[in-house]
Amino acid sequence: MVIDKTFGETVKKLCEEKKMTLREVAKALDIDTSMLGKIEKNNRKPTKMLIEKFSRFFNVSDKDLTISFLSDTVAFQVMDEEDYASEVLKVAEKKVKYLKKQRKLS
Repeated sequence: MVIDKTFGETVKKLCEEKKMTLREVAKALDIDTSMLGKIEKNNRKPTKMLIEKFSRFFNVSDKDLTISFLSDTVAFQVMDEEDYASEVLKVAEKKVKYLKKQRKLS
């Protein structure tokens, strides 16, 4: 699955592909319809548990949905820093590697 849209747009597309209404999907996932609507509009962040529910329900990779969600989080955070966004992402990647290494040493 190639995810080049936001997490919310991806969820909306998956609902449309199943030809199910927001209400039907929300009921199947045992969540509030308004919450699902907010997630689709990127106004609310899903929990890890909810991402897993989406994955099972839509029969898509949990990894892909998690990456979509986390990349949204990073993108929304740096998108207004047009002059620095690319550099920030490169440094963040290095910091993740550094922090993982530090964690192993602890």
